[in-house]
Amino acid sequence: MTKQYDHAYFEKWYRDARHRVGSRAELARKVAMVVHLAEYYLARPLRNVLDVGCGEGLWRAPLLKLRPGIEYRGLDSSAYAVARYGRRRDIGLATFGQLGDLRFDTRFDLIVCSDVLHYVPARELQRGLSGFGDLLEGLAFLEVFTSRDNASGDTHGFIARAPAWYRARFVDAGLLPCGSHSYLSPRLLRSVAALECL
Repeated sequence: MTKQYDHAYFEKWYRDARHRVGSRAELARKVAMVVHLAEYYLARPLRNVLDVGCGEGLWRAPLLKLRPGIEYRGLDSSAYAVARYGRRRDIGLATFGQLGDLRFDTRFDLIVCSDVLHYVPARELQRGLSGFGDLLEGLAFLEVFTSRDNASGDTHGFIARAPAWYRARFVDAGLLPCGSHSYLSPRLLRSVAALECL
């Protein structure tokens, strides 16, 4: 059975107290960490964010609260999420793999892909990562859970890959790990000290 990211899915995993993972406070802390880390490496305030696999755009409100002038763009494969929130929250229809071909009129200071990649087939994941060299100016937050993690929540379609598998794919895409699910664009490599990298 194909997984459906429809109204019922978002109700269960994002709003039902029995199933949802995380809280608004946890999300706010995570967003603040990522914003400040990106700005530290960019040495300036964030201008724009691409949120890939954004669902209903949960990152949008805390991002705008921290940086009211930021340009937010979301992408998701859920026809439901795009139909319901696309216009109001600037969410377009796209899969992760399409990042290999999609280009915008600017590069992004921050690319967020939170709790998505462990559901994406290997070939599609590699295809999407191949576009990061053109899309990313600053920091990518790629929150992914592996075969070594005690992941909770939606396990339907979860692909339990080894941490080394993801590390190799991210390095192949030119991304430099700097901790806490965060990776630097090749454009920032000259300004990073050796012990900032993992």
